[in-house]
Amino acid sequence: MRTSTRRSHRLMALAAVAALTTGVLAGCSSDSNGTSSNSSGGTSKGKTTLTVGTFGVFGYKQAGLYDEYMKLHPNITIKEDVTTRTDVYWPKVLTRLQAGSGTDDIQAIEVGNITEAVQTQADKFVDLGKDVDTSQWLPWKNAQATTKDGKQIGLGTDTGPMAICYRKDLFKKAGLPTDRTQLASLWKGDWTKYVNVGKDYMKKAPKGTKFVDSASSVYNAAIGGESQRYYDKDGNVIWDKSTGVKAAWNAAMAVATSNMSAKLKQFDPTWDQGFANASFATVACPAWMIGYIEQKSGDSGKGNWDVAAAPTAANWGGSFLGVPTATKHQADAVALAKWLTAPEQQAKVFAKQASFPSTPAAYAGLKPAADTTAYFSNAPITQIFSDSAKTIPVQVFGIKDQPIGTAITDVGILQVEQKGKTPAQGWSAATKEIKDVLGQ
Repeated sequence: MRTSTRRSHRLMALAAVAALTTGVLAGCSSDSNGTSSNSSGGTSKGKTTLTVGTFGVFGYKQAGLYDEYMKLHPNITIKEDVTTRTDVYWPKVLTRLQAGSGTDDIQAIEVGNITEAVQTQADKFVDLGKDVDTSQWLPWKNAQATTKDGKQIGLGTDTGPMAICYRKDLFKKAGLPTDRTQLASLWKGDWTKYVNVGKDYMKKAPKGTKFVDSASSVYNAAIGGESQRYYDKDGNVIWDKSTGVKAAWNAAMAVATSNMSAKLKQFDPTWDQGFANASFATVACPAWMIGYIEQKSGDSGKGNWDVAAAPTAANWGGSFLGVPTATKHQADAVALAKWLTAPEQQAKVFAKQASFPSTPAAYAGLKPAADTTAYFSNAPITQIFSDSAKTIPVQVFGIKDQPIGTAITDVGILQVEQKGKTPAQGWSAATKEIKDVLGQ
């Protein structure tokens, strides 16, 4: 699932303290007297409640998977503990892991946090590699969640192959092509070409609309297609010398210094309203965004949204499910995590909201829901995301990937887009924040 824009590293720490103070009981499981067994191999004391901690929309509830599992296991009750933003969610999880209490029975881990979890929190998670056939998942996905000594702390959920979702009704009013193949050819190979289409859109933009939701959105999409990000393969921090960061930053600056951005912070209420009000014409659209757009745009978006290939093959997001060792229901939690991430269940989530599986066995039979296909103008969603997924470059992640990216988007880019600073001033602000994050 799902990633979001984040606040500064200092605000993340404050959010973690607040979340721990107000919600420490949310992750507690409960059971009653007596003992019963379940068919997945776990044992429970009577009626067991398992909590699944997630951020954003994972699709398990929406696809009916919790209800299905509870019917198969009458002794299990599942409750989802949802935190909307990852910048609040992950610091809260870290605080609870260190405290040894208050965690959910299953904790989702976003790809931007998985390296930190592997390198600093592995002893706080169950080794799931011993309990599953790891060949079910993409090898690179397993590797992201595996320690140097072979402990696998998470099972892959979705990945985030990239597309561009666009409102063809707004494109038509702006005098631009609406055919997805024609649009993809206009911006193929370079995010600068995508920005140029935005310039053309703004010449005749329908009143009250912009081309794109935010410059940070463009940055996150562009960096997702770069093999060189914030770290090299030896674990050295190279963000300030990275050719990938430079290319993504330049694309974002072209948006931030123009009139084509709605200047909305992703996953904030104003962003949701932007979907509902059709206030922007395009959004960088990893597979997990499909369900979010459908949910937030509502009836007004049906048949008006369409999907085209992105300028470059890219991955934005993707997550894992881990089981903290602190849970009192380890066997039951492991069984549920295995079941939720199995190819059959990943295919069901895709059918509901197009979250792209990390299990290749699911690919051949992937079919988005009929209402989703209709919502997005009968776009060949499966084909578009599959083509992207096949050519996504191998990327190196580091322990501070997420806060470095947050500093660039929520400090550097924000300074330019919302406060009128120059790109040089925005870069300087991001640099200062990143040095603080890295303790330099």
